[in-house]
Amino acid sequence: MKNKRLKEARIQANMSQTELSEYLGYKGKQSVANWENGYSTPTLKVAICLAEVLGKNVHYLFGYKVQGSHTKNEKIKSNERKEMI
Repeated sequence: MKNKRLKEARIQANMSQTELSEYLGYKGKQSVANWENGYSTPTLKVAICLAEVLGKNVHYLFGYKVQGSHTKNEKIKSNERKEMI
């Protein structure tokens, strides 16, 4: 199911998919596009960062549909995220 709330929040924040992806540490817009189109969901850590960047809460953006931390290669490290804010 498409995530209309994520797309609307991104547009309200005046960010393109590419800008948001790069802000989160991804190389291209594919991850954001996949989340918006309902093909995948971000990890909880990334969902929290998205919520902070977009000024919304995680539950509003994703409900309970976020992944647990599942890789060693997570794009955003907590120290890096604190520096971004």
